[in-house]
Amino acid sequence: MLSKEKMARINELANKAKQTRLTDEEAKEQTLLRKEYLETFRSSMLTTLKGVTIMDPDGNDVTPDKLKQYQNKNKLN
Repeated sequence: MLSKEKMARINELANKAKQTRLTDEEAKEQTLLRKEYLETFRSSMLTTLKGVTIMDPDGNDVTPDKLKQYQNKNKLN
């Protein structure tokens, strides 16, 4: 998870960009912060999805085999 300070800075730069133009340095900083945010988000989402079990309406486990193999390999289930 991204720190509160970095999230606040992302928002600060976004608000400034709406009002005025960012300097080259600020634009580079914004790009790096956004990249870090997306990497963190994707990693978190992937971890969540890899821990999912899919059940059909009858209560049968229909999790794709590829996901089950990953979960067993990494002892997630």
